[in-house]
Amino acid sequence: MYKTANDPPKVLKQAIWVYFLLILFEGALRKWVLPQLADPLLVVRDPIAIFLIGYSWYKGVLPNSLMMYGMMALTVAATVAGLTLGHGNLTVAVYGARIFLLHFPLIFVIGTIFRREDVLEIGEVTLWITLPMAILIVFQFYSPQSAFVNWGVGGSEEGAGFSGANGFMRPPATFSFTNGTAHFFGFAGIFCIYHWLKTEKINKLLLIMASVGVLIAIPFSISRTLTFMLGLTVLAAFVAVWQNPRYVKKMLITGASLTLLVLLLSKTELLGPAIDAFLARFTSASEVEGGMQGTFIDRFLGGMYDAVLASPNAPFFGQGIGMGTNAGTQLLTGDSTDFLISEGEWGRLIGEMGLLFGITAILIRTTLAVKIGLQSIKKVSKGDILPWMLFTSSFVGIVQGQWAQPTNLGFNVLMAGLTLAALKPQKTLWRILKRVELCSPESLETRSNETSLQAH
Repeated sequence: MYKTANDPPKVLKQAIWVYFLLILFEGALRKWVLPQLADPLLVVRDPIAIFLIGYSWYKGVLPNSLMMYGMMALTVAATVAGLTLGHGNLTVAVYGARIFLLHFPLIFVIGTIFRREDVLEIGEVTLWITLPMAILIVFQFYSPQSAFVNWGVGGSEEGAGFSGANGFMRPPATFSFTNGTAHFFGFAGIFCIYHWLKTEKINKLLLIMASVGVLIAIPFSISRTLTFMLGLTVLAAFVAVWQNPRYVKKMLITGASLTLLVLLLSKTELLGPAIDAFLARFTSASEVEGGMQGTFIDRFLGGMYDAVLASPNAPFFGQGIGMGTNAGTQLLTGDSTDFLISEGEWGRLIGEMGLLFGITAILIRTTLAVKIGLQSIKKVSKGDILPWMLFTSSFVGIVQGQWAQPTNLGFNVLMAGLTLAALKPQKTLWRILKRVELCSPESLETRSNETSLQAH
């Protein structure tokens, strides 16, 4: 489905790693290390994206994807429309266009440059970070917002925590906003459950420590999004086991191990206030949103339903790309607390880009998700569950993830790209296949003819 770059330049892989690490620690730079540069650091990953696209093109390994080029052309058209018929602000338009011109293509670049082994290496590094990240959010949970660990963007002592429950705030970890906490631990949870099912490929002590970190994060994050993401991962694991009964034993061991960890952690006094706040958050939010139906439609579907209903009333060419982002709102009004268009992704796309361009962008993203999903489920039937585990969590992000927010954008692009990379065969298998190809009669005859020509 997607081409592989044979032995791509090492610097491209290194650049993807830098992109990954900046997702994790961009917020730390903006809050604690370089608070005076908080605003320019908002787009710190953009130069990496430009390099990856430009150097991939220069080296001839830029993927030839119709969806990628189609989205880029669509974005250029929407940008022109926004400048001529919409808000007319060049800075806002450029900020909005960078989402699809720079970061969306990285899905295909990562999928081309990375191999399955690279995906597992990213996962292992994530597992090493998981427990320290969990310890950080525990400190943030129990510390006042004025404490150093809770400083906000730009070194603000007002704090980066967000409304939680029972007087506790949702901790942001190393990120500029609390959504990063949910994305990180949801990402870590994928590799935890995957390696519980495939334990021969990971250090057992590391796996246990990372699993403890994820379990601690569930109540301390006070995040329904994290719970939803981990629920999807568990569901993906059950589907994988159903398709491959040989995993049943490992699934039972995984369930028993995680249950034991939960029981041990629940005995500690440290978790009591966090669990109470977590349950209170679920109860109060459900009441406000009208129960499970309201929570599912409005929260987890990101306003998709409302966006479709409201689309006939949207301007045909939209109000201008970038206008629905927080940065765009700040530039246009001087205040980023309100959404000028829509908080939901589909509503934002249709409001910014209009009916034609907005719905087309949605269809491209949905088509990409469906194609990746079909390839992933085929892998499950062959006993390879890694792409499926990644896809189950990345699907929602591809289709309707709120890409206007930089941390959301980074994680969603990374997840989709890693899913594409995980669909490839392992490096050792790939080398065997290449050797078989080189040793085929047709190949041997070709090489013999080439040798004869060189001799003459």
